[in-house]
Amino acid sequence: MINCAKCGIYSCYIKDAEKFPANCPMRNHNDLIEEAAAAYRDEVTGSLAYNSARVEATGYGNWPRIREIMEFSRRSGFKKLGLAFCVGLRREALEVTKIFEDNGFQVASVMCKTGSRPKEELGIKDEEKVRPGRFEAMCNPVAQAMLLNKELTDMNILLGLCVGHDTLFIKYSRAPITVLAVKDRATGHNPLAAVYATHYFNKKLKIT
Repeated sequence: MINCAKCGIYSCYIKDAEKFPANCPMRNHNDLIEEAAAAYRDEVTGSLAYNSARVEATGYGNWPRIREIMEFSRRSGFKKLGLAFCVGLRREALEVTKIFEDNGFQVASVMCKTGSRPKEELGIKDEEKVRPGRFEAMCNPVAQAMLLNKELTDMNILLGLCVGHDTLFIKYSRAPITVLAVKDRATGHNPLAAVYATHYFNKKLKIT
C-alpha cells in the first residue's frame, strides 16, 4: 500500500530516484504516473494545470486564497463563478460575492438550506436534530449543485459546506470546483488548528 505521508524522504520533490522507498508509487506504479502525464496533454486539463502552476508561482506566500481563486479564474477564462455556501457563513458569502463582483466576475450563489426540505425526509429522528422539537431544513448540496449547473457557471466555489455535504456537492457539480473555506465550528473554520495543537484537541480527536 502506498503511504506518502509516512515517507520521510520525499525524494520525488527533488527527483532522486535512488532514494525512492520500496512502496513508492514512482517505483511501483510508473504506468499510472505516465497515464496521468498523458491526461495533462488534454486541452482542458492541461490548461487548468498550467494556470494553477502560474498562480502558485506568482502569488506564492503573498496572495490570500481568495485572490488566488480570482487569478486562477481570470487566467482560465472563467467569468461566471458559482458560490455554494452554508447558512452559517451567509455574512461571509455576501462579502465574498462583493469581492468577486468588484473584480469583474459574475456570481451565482446558492445557500445550503435551499428547498427548505425537512430533515425527516432523510430519516432523521427528532432527537437526532441539532435543535429537537423544531423544524430543521436539511442541507441540500445536491440542489445547490444542480442549480449552479443550470446557471452554467464556469467554476464553483465551496464556502463552509459541512463534511459530507461538500462530498455530495462535488459529486453532482458539472463545473470544476475549488474550496475557499471549509466548515469547522470547533476551530473557527481553521481545521489545521486541531493538527497543530493535538495536545489541546486530543480528547476531541478520539473516536469512541
